[in-house]
Amino acid sequence: MGKNRQAQPVYVLGVGMTKFVKPRGKIDYTELGFEAGVKAMLDAKINYDDVEQGIACYCYGDSTCGQRVFYQFGMTQIPIYNVNNNCSTGSTGLYMGKTMISHGAADCVLVVGFEKMFPGSLQTFFQDRSNPTATSNLVLKETRGITNAPGAAQLFGNAGREYMEKFGAKAEDFAEIGRINHAHSKNNPYSQFQDEYTLDQILKSNMIHAPLTKLQCCPTSDGGAAAVLVSQAFLDARPELKSQAVLIAGQVLATDSPKLFNKSSIELVGYDMSKTACQKALSEANVGVDQIKIVELHDCFSANEMVTIDALGLCEHGKAHELVRRGDITFGGRYLINPSGGLISKGHPLGASGIAQCAELVWHLRGWATNRAVENTSACLQHNLGLGGAVVCSVYKRADGRPAPKVSDAEVAKITGLGYNPAVVAKGFTKEEADRVRSKSMRSDFALQDVEQKVEARF
Repeated sequence: MGKNRQAQPVYVLGVGMTKFVKPRGKIDYTELGFEAGVKAMLDAKINYDDVEQGIACYCYGDSTCGQRVFYQFGMTQIPIYNVNNNCSTGSTGLYMGKTMISHGAADCVLVVGFEKMFPGSLQTFFQDRSNPTATSNLVLKETRGITNAPGAAQLFGNAGREYMEKFGAKAEDFAEIGRINHAHSKNNPYSQFQDEYTLDQILKSNMIHAPLTKLQCCPTSDGGAAAVLVSQAFLDARPELKSQAVLIAGQVLATDSPKLFNKSSIELVGYDMSKTACQKALSEANVGVDQIKIVELHDCFSANEMVTIDALGLCEHGKAHELVRRGDITFGGRYLINPSGGLISKGHPLGASGIAQCAELVWHLRGWATNRAVENTSACLQHNLGLGGAVVCSVYKRADGRPAPKVSDAEVAKITGLGYNPAVVAKGFTKEEADRVRSKSMRSDFALQDVEQKVEARF
């Protein structure tokens, strides 16, 4: 962003998501994107005719999957962008939407993330050209060698090993991160897993790449998430919605510095760009890290949560494991990190993950996350990372600048008009609700032909 340009405030007015599920090929991306988008527009109390730009976020799928998803809402001929930025795809879409609105290109943008994945670890599809992370893999090979473990587990596991060697973290510290995230997911109805484990069970699950056992690794997932972003003018015209609007107070998308190739396993997984993005986002939001209560960060592996706690400045450098040992990453501690269960337990449908993090923090700031709330939450931090690379850090505050209020589930049910609290109950939607948000003037039921029967069955 140019230093002399005055950016306008941007708000998250609506959020929605599907339950994250194991990839079984039963739900298509068209359904995932449709459900998430419908829920977000219902939440924002808008119609698709209000949307001026559409941003579709996904990594797996042919080009223009975004149009296929958005045409289900309406065919209003607005610009639709297809975004792929590895695991930070969803938050890259949020960043794009915020940039458009803050510089006057739109007043209302719908960002939809969706992913239909293959079971098992991530694979490279194109064998006839250089892999974008080939240079990182070369550093991996030169420093710690290549094993038969999944590539991502090697990269992040090696970062964990370096943190152990340099600062004294132990295998139990990484397992404790996994234990806490699994425990948190019990309270998240959208989470792929909702099982709780003992520390011993985490440590004794299958070893993937030391110190990472299976229960410290995120799964592949199918899922969708969406957000409606709006301008100050759009919100001012709807004063009754100000209590649910959440300000994107600071947001930075950063890429790697030359430190990526300094032969450090920690730097190889984006430590420097995470640190830079977080510092700039906090500065832009005029928020000190001591004011942050809740954090959703990119814990694709427990080792990445450990090094990210450090990169985000949530602890003194080299002391992330001490924060974990003190219980300062869960309820009653210094921060509540990944109340959603994080990627480890909630799941990681790549294009949806960053938007799902946003939804979680929006629910907290509204006071809707009634079964996992922290009192006096006034600012939240989001971190979403993609190797290759890109990272987005975002700071959120309520539009009114106040701490999150205490709201009952019954009150939320009335506010939404849905009859339930979507932060603590995961449900589908009715045909009438979908009809309410679809374009009034430029829609085609032909665009719904392949999902209507399947979606009907889930109403």
